[in-house]
Amino acid sequence: MSSPHQDTGPDQQAAELHVVDTPVGPVRARRDGAVLRATGIRYARAGRFQAPVAEPPSTTPLDATRPAPACPQLPVPLLDQVLPGLSAGLGADEDCLRLSVTAPADVVPGEDLPVLVWLHGGSYVSGAGDLPVYDPTAMVCEQRVVVVAVTYRLGVLGFVGDGGDRPANLGLLDQLEALRWVQRAVTGFGGDPGNVTVWGHSAGGDAAAHLLVAAGSRGLVARVIAQSAPLGISRGRAAMGDAMAARARELVDVDTPVEDAVAAQPAVAAAARRAGLRATMPFGTRYGHAPLPAEDEVDDAWRAVAPGVDVLIGHTDREVALFTGALPPLVALSRVPVLGPLVLRGVVGLLTRRVYGAASRVFARRHASAGGRAFHYVLDWGPPGNPWAGAHTVELPLLFGDRDTWTGVPLVDGAPWAEVDRQGRALRALWAGFARTGEVPVGRHPGLLTVERVSG
Repeated sequence: MSSPHQDTGPDQQAAELHVVDTPVGPVRARRDGAVLRATGIRYARAGRFQAPVAEPPSTTPLDATRPAPACPQLPVPLLDQVLPGLSAGLGADEDCLRLSVTAPADVVPGEDLPVLVWLHGGSYVSGAGDLPVYDPTAMVCEQRVVVVAVTYRLGVLGFVGDGGDRPANLGLLDQLEALRWVQRAVTGFGGDPGNVTVWGHSAGGDAAAHLLVAAGSRGLVARVIAQSAPLGISRGRAAMGDAMAARARELVDVDTPVEDAVAAQPAVAAAARRAGLRATMPFGTRYGHAPLPAEDEVDDAWRAVAPGVDVLIGHTDREVALFTGALPPLVALSRVPVLGPLVLRGVVGLLTRRVYGAASRVFARRHASAGGRAFHYVLDWGPPGNPWAGAHTVELPLLFGDRDTWTGVPLVDGAPWAEVDRQGRALRALWAGFARTGEVPVGRHPGLLTVERVSG
């Protein structure tokens, strides 16, 4: 698969580099302990407001030893509070259509390992595939899988458009091109292009669900893991999307400096609030714009693809607890003596069901009734006494990173690392088992989650 040599350059001194032969050309990757990392691989190019164009094969080695840059974005104070240092170490670049591959260091061509394609969350306005909190080393080493992390366009650069000369779903089109790259190239890393699981969290889970019905996606996806997808607020957004697109056209054009374009994002979001925004996610996929079907056709589209795809979908039991500090009515409620916390608990449960729970169950039932295999889970893990126990993002430390990554992060305050590691190993085994076979052991997994197989 590869030939090692020692690089003596300033950035890679003493690192063991490998040239991986892939169907799209040689890739210069690096050995990092028990894994091989090929980072920052360009899968496509795109001008501003333009659809992506696949990167052609190369005959010369492609350097894949530096992280993919993030799409330019604004800070998210809430995430900085819960996940401090989230974006540490990553630069930002509008030219961000890159992906990174992590595989077992001793993988051999033809091993046909399951492939998990990671789509990060962040309300379609923040995040990046190579953030340190998404390091998949533990998953790759324990479960012997290949993980591909995708960075795609966000916010005003990726999810605002009117369907004319500004496509509305550019970030989704980016993800499709990344999946096509996986089909062409992942065999070079020992992956099986016939066993690709699209695995997303939050906005990434929403994207994973919608990729199933995106034009051109047939044959690219065998399975989907959708964690905490806010499908309960994905409908009825046409007027809001039109208002945002019109405002974005007033404020941002192809020549606007990227920092000014991103700075205009709050004004574009304000247009959404005036046009009926629900919850706190104005940016997102738009039905009736390529590559998605019209809103009144999407359920039939999901039914049509169901027999050929396995789905694992679910949520945490207190999703909305993460956002209580960002929603003024909930902040005010939390300060009411005695009754306030009790009422707040009920509101968190109600909103969790509306935005995440009910819609994920509907998705699973529709999928099963149309002939697909579907599992639904509810994850309730969390450190005792931690206000974010069971909240949105709480499963991330179980799936990604290591002790160094998560030490001192408020999200896991109160949990001994031995507990995080034990439950993390269990969850990683469940997720990778699903990616490998399409099956998940049903029932109660103590202290972690409950899984049920959904029937039609």
